[in-house]
Amino acid sequence: MDQNQKELIKLAHTKMPFGKYEGRFLIDLPEYYVVWYHNKGFPNGVLGDQLRLIYELKLNGLEELIRNIKKRYPKGL
Repeated sequence: MDQNQKELIKLAHTKMPFGKYEGRFLIDLPEYYVVWYHNKGFPNGVLGDQLRLIYELKLNGLEELIRNIKKRYPKGL
């Protein structure tokens, strides 16, 4: 398994650590919220990178890709 695959599995199991949607999987955040972050500026670090990727996935209608990864690897890595 390469690093990109590991990152996608990690992304599929990452939850929002704070705010209104604390505890919700990043892929399940409402689109308007992710767009708001895109306009406001993503946080620094890994979370910001993950939210940027979530934004791109939602923008291109690829959320199901992450949901399928979450089903295939229910416990993550």
